[in-house]
Amino acid sequence: MQNQMVNNQAETPANLARVRDWVFDLDNTLYPRSSRLFDQVDVLMGSFLCEQFKLDRVAAREMQKRYFHQYGTTLRGLLLHHPEVDPHHYLDYVHQLDLTVIEPAPALDAALAALPGRKLVFTNGSLRHAENVLARLGVAHHFADIFDVAAADFVCKPDPDCYRRMLRAHGVTPTAAALFEDTLVNLPPAAALGMTTVLVTPLENPDIAVPAPSLDGPIHYVTDDLTRWLNETIRALKSA
Repeated sequence: MQNQMVNNQAETPANLARVRDWVFDLDNTLYPRSSRLFDQVDVLMGSFLCEQFKLDRVAAREMQKRYFHQYGTTLRGLLLHHPEVDPHHYLDYVHQLDLTVIEPAPALDAALAALPGRKLVFTNGSLRHAENVLARLGVAHHFADIFDVAAADFVCKPDPDCYRRMLRAHGVTPTAAALFEDTLVNLPPAAALGMTTVLVTPLENPDIAVPAPSLDGPIHYVTDDLTRWLNETIRALKSA
């Protein structure tokens, strides 16, 4: 099964029919996890901590993962415990990436073109990184704006305040918006605000227990193929 839906897409659920703003996470969501781009980020995070704090690789890895699990991002932990760290320098450092591992995405480009409503990017990364990735994918022209971690004053998902800042900044009504995310813990705060949620992840994901979707829970839809899911939704919206 390629998509887990709560009902047949031929009959559009009310929560999809009312969506006016489609909000997309960036990394491992708009491009496939199989590109392993974020592996490069992971290595660079470790290198930054080694250089910044004169740590060996083991200690740097422990700090990186401790802050990630405690605060949702390593950067948030750094800013709370090490105010001397320049977040802009950190983001520039960890986004020195080889983007050729990402393939251009003409099928996603076509799906986004056919999807009615406004599209936004909502990322814990930097604006420059998002612009570079969107350009590589060939889909940048579909997005009205990018809400990056600096726009959130470095408050990161899954902190609920980050979502509220994004909604206010772009005039998004949460009950008329959908959020696409590859990170499971980033979806419940969105659902609590009234957003429709879509988890984009391999259905056989060794890193998480992929939940069954339910309109009564925080994860409304689950798919391992964003483009296919969008196309199914577009067809359902047209036939409604």
